[in-house]
Amino acid sequence: MKNARLLAAPAYLAIALTLSGCHHQQKVAYQPPPPPVKSSNPTTRRASTAPAAAPAPSVDLHAEASKAPRGFFDDTSGKPVYTETGMASWYGTDFQHRAAADGTVFDQNAMTAAHRTLPMGSTVRVTNLTTGQQVLVRVTDRGPFVGTRVLDLSMGAAKAIGLYRMGVAKVRIEAFAHPTNDPGGKWCVQTGGFKSEGDANALKARLLGRYRTAKVIEFAGPTGYWVRIDPPLKTKTQATEIADWIGTPKPAVLPYLVRLD
Repeated sequence: MKNARLLAAPAYLAIALTLSGCHHQQKVAYQPPPPPVKSSNPTTRRASTAPAAAPAPSVDLHAEASKAPRGFFDDTSGKPVYTETGMASWYGTDFQHRAAADGTVFDQNAMTAAHRTLPMGSTVRVTNLTTGQQVLVRVTDRGPFVGTRVLDLSMGAAKAIGLYRMGVAKVRIEAFAHPTNDPGGKWCVQTGGFKSEGDANALKARLLGRYRTAKVIEFAGPTGYWVRIDPPLKTKTQATEIADWIGTPKPAVLPYLVRLD
């Protein structure tokens, strides 16, 4: 699946070197996700706007689940274990047939989505709060890496709830229990995007100096440079501490807590 967003300036290097954590909650430019967990090629994600299209009809969730491959969706008969409300976007054609973060091949017409922290494979009921339409999706990718967005839908899922033409819409996310994943999860921190590769390397050096047993990588995305750090034990507690220490050396550069599994 995909991912993308970024930015920075010359004066930023000095700020990135100090990294005392200016925790500004400011909106960020479009930014890319971490490299795929099971693929060596980093993927990107882009919020989409599309030409006018006829509103999609309501989706019968029971029929939708029954037509999906066996085991594709978790049991949705119980209460959701996680609920979130925020803005969602969609991605499609540019990422068709590329590897998603879970190692599967992205199909823009399948009912899938990208989320930063829900376990891979989780079933999520998504409601477009503007149209009232709902769809079931499976989490197969990581993102979106834009502070104001909480979910990226496949093109097919976006069409199913009338989000395709809108491009971005407010949604409610309801995730159901997913028994195949370790509840503790494996976590990392990704921060960017830097316009200058030197700024990204400066942050990488600081992180390596402070977290000697962690894995730190710097990589280029379509709109800048990113730094990712995998804590020694990959626990959420360690990842949170690292994200807090990094802070926001520049308003357009935010650290994101990302689940790897």
